Amino acid sequence: MLGLIHKNRIFLIILDIVIISISLIGSILFRFDFNFHPSLIEILKFEAYFLFIFTKLFWFHFFGIYQGMWRYASIWDILNIIKSNLASSLVISFFVYFFIGFDNFSDSLLFIDLILCISLICLSRLAIKIYFAKQLTFLRSKTRSVKKNILLIGAGYSGQNILRQSLQGELNPIKIVGFLDDDPKKIGRRLNGVLVINSINKLSSISVHYDEIYICVPSADRLQMRKIIDECKKTSKPFKTLPSISELIEGKISISQFRDVSIIDLLGREEVRLDKNSINNYLTGKIILVTGGGGSIGSELVRQCVKYDPSLMIIIDISEFNLFKIEREIIALKSKVTFKPILSDIRDYSGIEQIFNEYKPEVIFHAAAYKHVPMQEQFPWEAIKTNIFGTENLSKLSLKYGVEKFVLVSTDKAVKPANVMGATKRIAEMIIQNLTISGSNTEFMAVRFGNVLGSSGSVIPIFQEQIKNGGPVTITDPEMQRFFMSIPEASQLILQAGSLGNGGEVFILDMGEPIKIIDIANELIRLSGFIPNEDIHIEITGSRPGEKKVEELSLPSEFLNKTKHDKILVFNNNLSKEKLKNVIRGVEDLKNKISNNRVPEKIRMYLSKILPEFKPINGSSSEKIYDKDEEIEA
Repeated sequence: MLGLIHKNRIFLIILDIVIISISLIGSILFRFDFNFHPSLIEILKFEAYFLFIFTKLFWFHFFGIYQGMWRYASIWDILNIIKSNLASSLVISFFVYFFIGFDNFSDSLLFIDLILCISLICLSRLAIKIYFAKQLTFLRSKTRSVKKNILLIGAGYSGQNILRQSLQGELNPIKIVGFLDDDPKKIGRRLNGVLVINSINKLSSISVHYDEIYICVPSADRLQMRKIIDECKKTSKPFKTLPSISELIEGKISISQFRDVSIIDLLGREEVRLDKNSINNYLTGKIILVTGGGGSIGSELVRQCVKYDPSLMIIIDISEFNLFKIEREIIALKSKVTFKPILSDIRDYSGIEQIFNEYKPEVIFHAAAYKHVPMQEQFPWEAIKTNIFGTENLSKLSLKYGVEKFVLVSTDKAVKPANVMGATKRIAEMIIQNLTISGSNTEFMAVRFGNVLGSSGSVIPIFQEQIKNGGPVTITDPEMQRFFMSIPEASQLILQAGSLGNGGEVFILDMGEPIKIIDIANELIRLSGFIPNEDIHIEITGSRPGEKKVEELSLPSEFLNKTKHDKILVFNNNLSKEKLKNVIRGVEDLKNKISNNRVPEKIRMYLSKILPEFKPINGSSSEKIYDKDEEIEA
């Protein structure tokens, strides 16, 4: 592809040299009524001729004449041709004035040359455009695919990019038949020949024939997206949307990125603003290790880290399937980053130490954890081994092998923990805080946030399966509400938080207002084309072990401070050394107590002694913890 582009540029440069030469000679002949004149010889001397050629080619390049693809030329490309010729003529006039003088030179000659050169170059580009248009028409006539008429909602940057790509005809056989946009200045205008028909709320009344709707408003907030989708539903036509800005932040907008509208689109599409320089400073050229790198958050962290060109990307996961999936994905990216997927268990100290000893990681993102709340109530010893002992193993080895940064992925359930999952993650936070107080060259920090939409075990795939099966959609409690964030947004903010920390901080991601689980169920049912409690019923099943109705991101005693990033808050460790030491001693004691103990009630009691703020609710080993027909904690 690059070779083809290079050949095209060489062709255009040679063509322009010929055109400049013809224009120069033609202007001289025209100026002197097509009679031979001594000026012709003077101007065509090597020095003068080279000046003309070099000056014009320089300004052609400066204005991007050779960067675009002239088969898709627009009015802006024509304007650049005019600008580049004007600039070159002014420079040439400057040389003539100071080195030749207009007394010995016909000033009208430069004007004639300017007009002639602009005309010939524009005609040459038009010829190229017509040629490729005929070729494209011929190719399309050979294909049997039926062109689909598309109506675009949003005539901004994204929509115009989609229009340009549709004109290329290289992706889907589609035709853009019109725009809808709420900007009154755009309504009635044509963009590359396509009319901005009306505002979005007039969608159901427009007369233009279309087969499908593409929503090109990646920056739309929750209310705007809700309005757009409601209007689309009135038409009974299929509709798709671009991903949110947080998902597009590193990629090119293209037709292939359109997907069905999801619940994530309705819960907020606010742009994540990243300070890429600060992230570059601690990731570029580094050896990065991600634990749980095959999971929902871990795999997204891997995808985000790869963009910052680390020298080595180490991915640890206990699931061979998850590790296989992320390995295949990274290979498909054809990234220049060296990566090493390792099947290992963070609970295995000696096995993890071998990895540290061999690869010497410099930055660690610790995302490996058990997170299913009711399941951990049933098997708390497994949660303790992974969430507590696994974190302890990694943090100790980070100290031993001189890791620069250690970022723990934590949870809002660590605040006033009411379940084993929250208690174990809070203790994990305290383990790394203790290391910071004890004195460490490694910068330990934690990032605390709420539920992640689309993660493994989240409500969305469960609800979707229930809707697919005809219902009912099961909700534990109509008042149950959670903070939500998309996977890309959470992962990007984790990277950003890592750049802000100096050691000992707990960062809190601003997740907006909490959302009721029942509202998510209702929206998913509507998005599936059904009416809640008519086509698909919602059933209340009652709270499960360890579930709180409302989660919190921080305690009132944890005084939050702003950071350089408007979506990241921070509080420093406000715990005494003695309290942290007691927790560490409790963790050591816990190793002995759970070794031969498999009674959940007793283990929860041990956790309560280590962490007095842990107040178990609904906790009983005899209670049902999971049923395929129930919603799973997001």
